Amino acid sequence: MTPIGAWVSGLTGWRRFSFAFAAGAACATGFAPLDFFPALLIGYAALVLLIDGARLRPSRFGAASAGWAFCFGQFLIGLHWIGYAFLVDPANHLWQMPFALVSLTAGLALFGALACGLAAYCWQHGSARLFVFGVAMAGAEWLRGHLFTGFPWNLSAYGWGASLELLQSASLMGAYGLSFLTILLGASLAEFLCGRWRAPVAMAALFVVLWTYGAYRLANTPTADVPGVHLRLVQPDIPQAEKYVSRLMLRNWQRLIDLSARPGNPSVIVWPEAATGFAVAREPGALDEIGLFTARGQSLITGSNRVAPGDGHLSAYNSLYVFGPHGALPQVYDKFHLVPFGEYVPFAKVMNGIGITQLTVGEGFSSGDHPHVLQVAGAPPMTPLICYEVIFPHAVTDAHAPRPGWFVNITDDSWFGPWAGPAQHFLTARVRAIEEGLPIVRDANTGITAVIDANGRVRAKLGLNRLGIVDATLPAALQPTLYVRFGDLIFLLFLVTASFASFARARI
Repeated sequence: MTPIGAWVSGLTGWRRFSFAFAAGAACATGFAPLDFFPALLIGYAALVLLIDGARLRPSRFGAASAGWAFCFGQFLIGLHWIGYAFLVDPANHLWQMPFALVSLTAGLALFGALACGLAAYCWQHGSARLFVFGVAMAGAEWLRGHLFTGFPWNLSAYGWGASLELLQSASLMGAYGLSFLTILLGASLAEFLCGRWRAPVAMAALFVVLWTYGAYRLANTPTADVPGVHLRLVQPDIPQAEKYVSRLMLRNWQRLIDLSARPGNPSVIVWPEAATGFAVAREPGALDEIGLFTARGQSLITGSNRVAPGDGHLSAYNSLYVFGPHGALPQVYDKFHLVPFGEYVPFAKVMNGIGITQLTVGEGFSSGDHPHVLQVAGAPPMTPLICYEVIFPHAVTDAHAPRPGWFVNITDDSWFGPWAGPAQHFLTARVRAIEEGLPIVRDANTGITAVIDANGRVRAKLGLNRLGIVDATLPAALQPTLYVRFGDLIFLLFLVTASFASFARARI
């Protein structure tokens, strides 16, 4: 073993814990907006060496605590933008920021503790342990994306944000499959520090093949457009603190109207999540004005809150409306994957008892049922995704409905701060487009607003904190990808194969 490898694996106690935290924090720079993927890979190599050391010096919680510290550092730095949401209304919510940020990231880090503890229990000698580590860590990512409504943010696959070619692999195996291979590549670097080279060279060769596939796919996939569909995406750039202020609502509404009415001939106009600031269907004047500016045959897609009778009370929904030409009776979609603390409070009685409340106004939103396919006049059928619904792999379409021709992802990333949060959210949308082989039209209140084709290429874009419009054509959909056909079964096959390979390799 090299001196560096011996030093890392020789760490014990608080030194091992501190080093794991620092490695995880550095690992976070592998994600958007920095996209420094070597840090992500080296971080996983360091974690393998720390588990090696924990196994050499048996400690009941050594490996699990190193995994927790590593993931806590990664999430604390990578998800620091969550704190910005508490600055929108600091008088009521600022005191909650450290508690919410630390408790959320500490809770997410428990998946890392589980993975590393389980990996240490099943640890093998030599390169066989790399498969054990990859299965445990990738399995923990999948669990994080599904348990307790799921939070699949900053999956390891998103560490390839700097390489659109490598991201094309998501069309074959999805984000979870690419995450598994990414973790395995990073873990294999630990072999270099143990004086062995075969595993890292083999993994590097595999990623050269994946890059080559991606480059070929990008070069040979036509960049066709849907004939006759002309999009106008409106980015009003309204600060979150001004969105629901009564005296500013008329100004905000007029800004949407003025931007929509700029010269041009769009056939579909898109406004962002909760664009109106009020329940548009309950305002006859607003509906009349929508009818007037869609009188030339345009359709309007907008986010707006919706209020409907419930079980003896009124229920609020975070909704998307599709108004036809001349303000025709709209189709409505209700968001079904709600944001914890933003749109509802988990364990509400306990949380409210200690003063933790949701960040948005009102008493919380009710959820819709599942993804829908909506009709848009003069355009292919469309599936709406509101805000972070776009982050869930293989959960963005309804398997029992016809395949849509495009996605519309409306969002309000002003909650996410001015830097990392919106960039990470935007990259996730690009990966969904690649997985599904479908273009994504993304409209954000303060940015990033863009048209993304079915290969994840950005056709048109308006950056953060800029007021304006994006006029663009609608990219055409591709044929269903391998991932669309098989979903996470490919990822499951990876885990099963690697599990058998680890035990077979250990006996050679």
